[in-house]
Amino acid sequence: MYIVCSDLEGVFVPEIWVNVSAHTGIDELKLTTRDISDYNVLMKRRLELLRKYGLTLRDVQNVISLLKPLPGALEFVDWLRSKTQFIVVSDTFTEFAEPLIRELGRPTLFCHHLTTDTMGNITDYNLRQENGKKHVVESLQSLNYKVIAIGDSYNDISMLRKADYGILYNPPQNVSDENSDLEVAKTYATLKRIITGLLNSGE
Repeated sequence: MYIVCSDLEGVFVPEIWVNVSAHTGIDELKLTTRDISDYNVLMKRRLELLRKYGLTLRDVQNVISLLKPLPGALEFVDWLRSKTQFIVVSDTFTEFAEPLIRELGRPTLFCHHLTTDTMGNITDYNLRQENGKKHVVESLQSLNYKVIAIGDSYNDISMLRKADYGILYNPPQNVSDENSDLEVAKTYATLKRIITGLLNSGE
């Protein structure tokens, strides 16, 4: 039996930090896991920038409240859930993801959480576990599931490679070039075609 594990940002919803950058004018905040492969380096820099410019959790959440799923995302999620089990596996945080997951019909979400102080400043980030995306796939495989994984960034690669079938969805050119052996889908229609073929294969 197949189960699908997918990233969130860039696959179903816009990139949160790119939008925070656009709304605040802080150019460096637009960097994501599409640009920097070391997630801890990226997050530490983000927290430094939030402190430097006095941005709180509420400021970030206000930007997130303006975001909607990517065109066609909800329809694809509804289709996927009608065909097989589906889990969103993300390096975002529960404090960010809640309204976006609600917009998608509340699929199961595995992600991280933040630490804030009494003033609402984000003081730290707490990983659910190191390399958590890969570990989710391994755990499901230990339960005799076959895993189809979908992602778009450097932090998805270990998940895609551990899965029984990994798909890059609309990745930036650098990620695609460095992982040219992975299949690339650029539309939800292509994702449907690939997943339907796998589900129908009976493997």
